[in-house]
Amino acid sequence: MAALPQQFSRWSSMLLRTRVGPGNFSWASSRLASSLTSVHDADGVRHITMTSPKTRNALSLEMLSELKEHVNQLSSSTRVVVLSGQGPAFSAGHNLKELTSAQGRDHHQCVFDSCTELMLGLQKLEVPVIAQVDGTAAAAGFQLVASCDIVIATPRSSFSTPGGNVGIFCSTPGIAVSRVLPRRLAAHLLLTGLPLSGEEALRVGLVSRLVEPDQLQHETAHIAAAIVRKSRSVIALGKKFFYQQLELPIDEAYRLGSRLMVDNIALKDGQEGIRGFIEKREPTWTHTDEKAHD
Repeated sequence: MAALPQQFSRWSSMLLRTRVGPGNFSWASSRLASSLTSVHDADGVRHITMTSPKTRNALSLEMLSELKEHVNQLSSSTRVVVLSGQGPAFSAGHNLKELTSAQGRDHHQCVFDSCTELMLGLQKLEVPVIAQVDGTAAAAGFQLVASCDIVIATPRSSFSTPGGNVGIFCSTPGIAVSRVLPRRLAAHLLLTGLPLSGEEALRVGLVSRLVEPDQLQHETAHIAAAIVRKSRSVIALGKKFFYQQLELPIDEAYRLGSRLMVDNIALKDGQEGIRGFIEKREPTWTHTDEKAHD
């Protein structure tokens, strides 16, 4: 991912870290906050919350920059990222005030380039990203949800690409949306701007779990904990391959997958997992790419 603007480097100096071993840092109990976002790190989970309900958590250039910074500043002890929005909207998309003629074409290009960096960065991130949705996810907000690996939502959530209603077709949101939904449904949403309900999103596979609002935190914690218990390096290897193979013909995907399985087995964590299973005990992970054999 491209380097972030210098004015946002202040976050680096604010990060609270506790050394837990050579080259490793624990983010447990650390917190960061601004007017637009907050971060809480605990037990291997980085919680990133958009905290601008007055703008419906609009993805302004500043919001995008902060989100990228929080994602880029993961410690080696982080196993999963949870992304949520404060208030009745997860995110209503771009801030239209930044897209008027007064800002100019260069600024507009910067907004969309920054958004693309964030979306691609989430997919390329070594750890899984969970979108915790309890409300509206529209336009680029829907794009953000579609760019996450796992989505947990409530029945009152909705997902839409209504850009055409204000004369701006959701071209870039459609890239992510069309990759997680069936072609006909994606076209329907993009061309009509009509919303998809939480129940419909679960039915078509956009949402991984649908729970009542009072169970959302619990369900998210349950799923995050299941990831935290696994080897970070093995999950990183698996996530990368998952997205790689989607773009390959099936025979090439199997060839790459077979090689990757052999590489995975050669890792210390691969062999530790096998021994733990045979010996009927919990494995002790290194969370590294160290090899047990060639």
